[in-house]
Amino acid sequence: MRKRELGILLAFLSLTGCESGPVIEDDSDVSDDKKRRHNKLGKLFGDEIFVFGGNKSNKGAEAAGITVNEFLWRASLDTVSFMPLRTVDPFGGVILTEWYSPTTVRNERLKVDIFVLDRQLRATGIRVSIHKQVYNQASKTWVDQKVDPKTVNDFEEAILTRARQLKVNSKV
Repeated sequence: MRKRELGILLAFLSLTGCESGPVIEDDSDVSDDKKRRHNKLGKLFGDEIFVFGGNKSNKGAEAAGITVNEFLWRASLDTVSFMPLRTVDPFGGVILTEWYSPTTVRNERLKVDIFVLDRQLRATGIRVSIHKQVYNQASKTWVDQKVDPKTVNDFEEAILTRARQLKVNSKV
């Protein structure tokens, strides 16, 4: 995301978080459950403040809507850190990169989509899609190419290995 777009998004989120819910003047007929829900209106994430790894229980993460494993998330970002990022959504567990052309290979580009699917650190908690295109000189267009499934598997393994390293280092 460009700086300008990020600034607009942050401004929008901060303004949305400032809204307050409807005022209840006489709450004698209102149930406790409705009062609790009313008190959370206007707060972007309720009463909890979200920090990756800041809460040992999952209570804060659930309140904030975080549904991904923090180690898988951080490992995924580390693994694609050399590529330009298009979309990063920690709440949905989505990382999408822009097209990247390695300097060693001309006329070829790659794009990676990573989906962190689980709160647990396990192999089924991550899904990677790699897109490859080769430039066709004759037609002057990019042509989709099939990516070897082993490449996708190796990429997922790299993320899982990094996630395990991060988890081990966090306990020290």
